[in-house]
Amino acid sequence: MARNAEKAMTALARFRQAQLEEGKVKERRPFLASECNELPKAEKWRRQIISEISKKVAQIQNAGLGEFKIRDLNDEINKLLREKGHWEVRIKELGGPDYARFGPKMLDHEGKEVPGNRGYKYFGAAKDLPGVRELFEKEPVPPPRKTRAELMKDIDAEYYGYRDEDDGVLVPLEQEYEKQVIAEATEKWKEEKEARLAGGGGTKEVEEEEEEYIYAIKDDEHSDDEMREQMEGEDRAQTFIAHVPVPSQKEIEEALVRRKKMELLQKYASESLMAQSEEAKTLLGL
Repeated sequence: MARNAEKAMTALARFRQAQLEEGKVKERRPFLASECNELPKAEKWRRQIISEISKKVAQIQNAGLGEFKIRDLNDEINKLLREKGHWEVRIKELGGPDYARFGPKMLDHEGKEVPGNRGYKYFGAAKDLPGVRELFEKEPVPPPRKTRAELMKDIDAEYYGYRDEDDGVLVPLEQEYEKQVIAEATEKWKEEKEARLAGGGGTKEVEEEEEEYIYAIKDDEHSDDEMREQMEGEDRAQTFIAHVPVPSQKEIEEALVRRKKMELLQKYASESLMAQSEEAKTLLGL
């Protein structure tokens, strides 16, 4: 235990004694900002509040303080921020500058604006508390909807099913199903024929025997698979199936010549000359 003489020699005791001797006792900050009627004092209390906020913001950066201590510090900082706002309003009423309008934004230690919800802000380790992080997670941006023009870019002949047979899978399946249907139809036809023979006469039996079997495949005919393999062996180029009549090269040349003749006639020939040419064609039967 230090003696009273040693306590009196400490720096704090000597500083306090000097204040008492000069009659300058530390003045407490008014509870309400409206109680202050002097602009310099209002500026001083605002600066004091800002220094307290800075100290507490530095303390709250320590994540090892515990959840309850961090929440208390964050509440105290928000309380001081509200009090600072009251003093700024009072300074404006006393004819001072408008700090709420021209003052700097509240930034964290990373230089980013402090996030908050409805005026309540979170500082330092308070942003990582349970239930707080979810408040600031941004929802993923939904993918932009495609326009009609973008959708039409993907529509081609394959979209309408014109190239389904080019994959080499559909045609063999169709051929297999076709053979199965033909076999079923043949079996049904044979059963009906036997039933008619059992209840019919001799002449009818001879006529039915002479009927040609339309589904019979001749030996000299090649199947579609064999023809396809033969064509692929002759020409390795990719084969396409035309669903519309394709004009030949000669027909295209004739059409171009006729079109060129009509353009020249319309450009250089008069109406009377064209009428005469039409009459001549009619007489000649062209």
